[in-house]
Amino acid sequence: MKRLLTLFILAIVSASAHAEDPAILIFGDSISAGFGLAHAEQGWVELLKTRLKTQGYGYQVTNASVSGETTAGGLARLPRALALHHPKIVILELGGNDGLRALPIAQMRANMGQMVDQATAAGAKVLLLGMRMPPNYGPQYTDQFALVFSDLARTRKIPVVPFLLTDIALDPKLLQGDDIHPNAAGQPILLENVWPALKPLLQK
Repeated sequence: MKRLLTLFILAIVSASAHAEDPAILIFGDSISAGFGLAHAEQGWVELLKTRLKTQGYGYQVTNASVSGETTAGGLARLPRALALHHPKIVILELGGNDGLRALPIAQMRANMGQMVDQATAAGAKVLLLGMRMPPNYGPQYTDQFALVFSDLARTRKIPVVPFLLTDIALDPKLLQGDDIHPNAAGQPILLENVWPALKPLLQK
């Protein structure tokens, strides 16, 4: 009986300590949701969890990414996610589906700006993960799309990864059959693209 009581107390203490770990909220679309991967643990977010643990960072990572999400959908979901998880860091990876659907840049910019402001007001540091559109969308649209991320980073004074798919987007060996989503081999590169901008936000 004493042994059971001891184990119960240890479990409560362990759970309590874990609950007090600061949270990182990954708020993105299919790129971060692991779309098309055979196993969830292959995704860059799962690889991030492993790296944080092995390097001694005591963070909980919650992946609230949804395949097909637009910035409008993200804006509608974010308040509840912030209230539920109380993150110290929000990694915002949205906009790609707006671009693929050629949605208005001004609305995307407004949605992204509101999400950054909401996360900051909730006490979180924000990291933007930028995307790019293929050239067939025309130079005016692709240039304006890219500027959304750099402009928000400048005006809100937050870090940004200029292009999440750097070293992946033009390599068929790292992409799934749709030529959009990174395959399992591309996931570690996603993490390497994110890590330099994320690491300065972390605390041990």
